[in-house]
Amino acid sequence: MKLVGSGLRKLLQRPATWITGAIVVGLMALVFIALGATINMSTVPEVQRAALKLLLQFPGAYTYIVSEIISTGGLFLIAFAAAVAGSEWQWGTLKAAVARGESRWRYMVLTLAAVALIVGVVILVSFIAAVAGAVAGAALGGITSGTLLDRDALLALPGELLRAWLALTEVLAIGFAVATLTRSQLAGVGAGVALFIGEQFATLILPDVIKFFPFNAAAAVVERPSIEGVTTAVLSPDAALVVTTLWLCAALALVVVATERAEITG
Repeated sequence: MKLVGSGLRKLLQRPATWITGAIVVGLMALVFIALGATINMSTVPEVQRAALKLLLQFPGAYTYIVSEIISTGGLFLIAFAAAVAGSEWQWGTLKAAVARGESRWRYMVLTLAAVALIVGVVILVSFIAAVAGAVAGAALGGITSGTLLDRDALLALPGELLRAWLALTEVLAIGFAVATLTRSQLAGVGAGVALFIGEQFATLILPDVIKFFPFNAAAAVVERPSIEGVTTAVLSPDAALVVTTLWLCAALALVVVATERAEITG
């Protein structure tokens, strides 16, 4: 716990932590405000307009918000986690920790745990911002917000937010593992983002295979409504949860092996 606390203090002192969090939170609010502003545009088909209304009305909007947090936050958080892991090598903080007698793999895994805790806070703040954005978007679109205090939806929310946290932890763990393997911030960020974007494009070619890949699996842990009613090949939320957990374990294993086998010099 001492290492996790130290990692949290170190992360909170980095501007990148606050900037990344602010970007994700701001985007979540803007996404739902933009949906509301789009409803009454003359170029929007009636079928799509009806679907947009459903996305902004509670309690159904809660599930879409949680799903959108995963989709919107994933790209930024994988870059952030890769930058954190790469800096441990380039700034010499891992070497200093090892010199103090810390276990290599334990230090890196607990640093990743600190990043995951920060992400948990970002998820909660993003959720609040998105709910406010959805209410504002509904007002812009001239529709009611629905029932925000629906009992069943509120009871289901903790489980859905935990699923989102696991999904984003898996995503950032992939970036963290890549940066640990390359021992470079730039290479880690570039490779992590390339993998994220590449997987999205590959979905168009091999959807039945790519749905088992880490980022697609993470996006499926919470059922995502379709704005246009287009059916795509995705895992069921429970199957996606299992696949996501396996990818997370694989990323952690890669971090441990890469850290233990690396030469720490300089």
